[in-house]
This record gives sequence, C-alpha cells and structure tokens, in this order.
Amino acid sequence: MGARVVVVGSINVDSVVRVERHPRPGETVLGEGVELLPGGKGANLAAGAAAAGADVLMVGRVGDDELGRRYVGLLAAHGVDLSAVTVDPAQPTGQAFITVSEDGENSIIVVAGANGTLEADAAARAIPDDAGLVVTQLELGAEVAEAVLRRGRALGALTVLNASPVSPAASALLELADVVVVNEHEWAALGKPADACVTLGAAGARWGAADASPDPVDVVDTTGAGDAFAGALVAALAAGADRAAALRAAVDAGARATTYAGAQPWGFAG
Repeated sequence: MGARVVVVGSINVDSVVRVERHPRPGETVLGEGVELLPGGKGANLAAGAAAAGADVLMVGRVGDDELGRRYVGLLAAHGVDLSAVTVDPAQPTGQAFITVSEDGENSIIVVAGANGTLEADAAARAIPDDAGLVVTQLELGAEVAEAVLRRGRALGALTVLNASPVSPAASALLELADVVVVNEHEWAALGKPADACVTLGAAGARWGAADASPDPVDVVDTTGAGDAFAGALVAALAAGADRAAALRAAVDAGARATTYAGAQPWGFAG
C-alpha cells in the first residue's frame, strides 16, 4: 500500500448538463436534463488514489445536507479515511455546474459552499504526523494550499500540488511542492516550470524525460480525467514507483475516466 496519502481539497456535487455545443457569450443553447454526480478535485483525487490501492485520508468539508451525507458514504465505500472531513451547519455542500458537449469537452463553474469555510490553519492541523505524501489543489484557495504544503514539508512528506484552477497566486506555491501536476494551459500560465508533470489530453502526459500515452478509448466525458490522473499518480508515487511507472498508471486512469459521464458515478468502483 505504501506511504499514507493525505488529500486536502474540495468536495463538490456536480450538476451536469449535456449540450450539442458550448454556448458563445450571450447565446442560449438547449441542454438534455440535469444529472447530479459526485465531484470536486479533492474528493475525485482521493477516490482515484484509493481505487489505485493507496491508504488515503481526506481533509475537507461538506454541508449538513443529503448530498454531503451521500458523498461521504461513497468515499467511505472506497475505503477513504473520513475522520478529517467536517460538517458545516450553515453552508451547503459545494457544487459545480458543468456543461458537456457532444465531443466530450466540458466547461465548469464552481460554487464553494462548505468548502469555502475550511480555514487554512485547520486544514494544516488536520494533516497527521504519519503523512507520507500530502496533495492539494487550488479549489480551496491559495492560502489553504500554502498552509497545507508547508505542513507537509515540515513533516518530511512528499508534497504534491495540482495547480488547478490556476491563478496568479499559484506561482508562489511552486517552491513548496516536490511535484507539480498541471495541464498544458496551466503549465503555460505558470511560466512553463521545467520539471512539472504536464497532462496533454488524448496525447497522454510528460514529466521531465518520461512520457506516456493512453490506449485509444471511446470518450464520453472528459470531466474529472485530470483528477483521476492525479489520484493514480500519487498512489503510485506513495507506493514507491518511479516517474515512468507512475506516469503510465496515471495516464491509464485518466483515459478510463473519460469513458463514463461525470467525474465519477455514484456507483464508481475504480
């Protein structure tokens, strides 16, 4: 199983609408229904890492509502340790509003909800002393990410930053991360850091001298593919895999995640 993986990140429920194509500014298009699916970069990553065999602790926050309770139950079914997931009695569980076009591409709006009330100090304190790998993203904000990465460094854990959604503040966090995971657009926005692990969509990913490409799959929805990639990557690294092996596992997981609707279905089994 390897070193303990601690994921600090968002827990969202996604409202997914399928459209023929994404609307242009000021344009209205017709969608096909609304599907509620589990999401959030942190929870997606935690589920993916657990499915890949890692010992995972999730640090996050949900609302005191049915969606939050259902999601916690799903993560528990994965085997994720939820002892550091707290409940906000005043804010709803976070949500993301996603449109998916016929070619599987998505656009996403995130409303933080309970995620936004997880304070930086509390997030850092929730990371136990036995953490072997600490990973976070930017949906909780740069202040939370900084506190989490500093705590990981203080513990001697491997620190991983999935710098998404990218922001100007993210550049200051790069020096605190042993591993930076980004897509091509995020990589360019951060000034093209030389040693980043960069996802390339259908072309796979590269990390320094290592690269990997997935086998062809029938793409249904790209939502959450990057999170699945990151989850498998950290699970492999926690188990002691080298870059090439970790990248291969991550690319395969990311490709599989495009073959079903949403970041993960409620019945997701890995």
